[in-house]
Amino acid sequence: MASLRRSLRSLLPVLSKEEPEQSGKIFAYDIVTALDDGKGIPPELRYIIARNAKIKEHLRSTLKSGRTVAARTIIRTPPRLLEAVHNIAVHSQHRLILSWLRPLLRDDIMPRVTEKDTVATSALGIDLDEEINIIRDYRYEFDKIVLLDEHGNEIAPEGDAILEQINSLLEPMSIDHAINRIEYDNAHERTEVAQAIIKALLVIGPITHVLELYTHGFGKVFAASSDDVMSEIAELQALRGSGFTWRQLLVRSRVLIPVLILATIGAFEVETLIENGCYVTGGIVFGLSAVALSLTTAIQSVGMYKKCVDDLCAEKKLALATNGGRWRMALQQDFTNPARVGLFLGACFSPIVSMIVFVALPQWTHNGWALAMLGTMETIVAGVTVILAERLNNIRFRRIIRRRFEETIEKNNT
Repeated sequence: MASLRRSLRSLLPVLSKEEPEQSGKIFAYDIVTALDDGKGIPPELRYIIARNAKIKEHLRSTLKSGRTVAARTIIRTPPRLLEAVHNIAVHSQHRLILSWLRPLLRDDIMPRVTEKDTVATSALGIDLDEEINIIRDYRYEFDKIVLLDEHGNEIAPEGDAILEQINSLLEPMSIDHAINRIEYDNAHERTEVAQAIIKALLVIGPITHVLELYTHGFGKVFAASSDDVMSEIAELQALRGSGFTWRQLLVRSRVLIPVLILATIGAFEVETLIENGCYVTGGIVFGLSAVALSLTTAIQSVGMYKKCVDDLCAEKKLALATNGGRWRMALQQDFTNPARVGLFLGACFSPIVSMIVFVALPQWTHNGWALAMLGTMETIVAGVTVILAERLNNIRFRRIIRRRFEETIEKNNT
């Protein structure tokens, strides 16, 4: 514990220098207001008290001494910690995070770093061992019980053996929180440009697509293609943020350009299909034309991550013997960020929704606003996913904590 505190004292000044204006937003404090009322006790402490009821008496005496007890939670991964995760992933783990972060945090299994990795990063001024230690040192800080003075500042709990025991019992929960928070914040950070494009399209898309009111055929082409091109740019920016080079991404254009041409031809044919009464086919073709690039990109992206997994296995940094296991790892890594999930879900729904609308409401096939909605289906789904992602992620994690707390109480009562 002493060595951990020393490591953290050296870390915190670095973190505050990275982003001083946001230092107050890294931590959230849930203060204990009452010990006899369950609602006044943070869930972390309720979990601890359920495991050891004697702790409540120690907390009661602590409160009587004038000190404040609070559950401190990291609500935003510190920038320096995210930088360390990014450096390990890009410079030694072929851009993958899931393959090594969870084993490191949960079981203290160090990611394998080769001499070649060390030499390459030394030239960049990056010490991979230091980056790994930063991640390890901070894993128990995501959920912690702390003492505060009358000004709300943390008090060093020197010699408080009970508090150290409380926090040692919280360590598994803190690690789970660290994994959840780091994976989400890393994905969110590396897709900021993609998210900006998606959110802009939510406003710009419907306005530009209204051109269909004046040019039926060309309006459909514009509605089907413009959003898809912008979504493709968002996809590229998301992959670029993950560490892929522009050269690697440009190789994909050999497939994407023919797909774009076919999608444009398909969009031109939609008007002819409608005139011939082929609303089912017209809706499917319109929907596919609107998401052709995104679907192609989704397949290519998983393939790129699969190659990263294969490279890791070849260097004996990851042990996945079966091809199926490698594909699963690639899929999991690709869909860690909400922008990618939203774009993929929207791309899958678009042809189905377009077909239903074309068949059920044929009069809408020339309505600019209706085509705007259908043409931007993937963007709408992606935008909603990005906006709600953090809230849903927090709800999901809190539900896990609540379930663990309830299971502990039930176990102690039997």
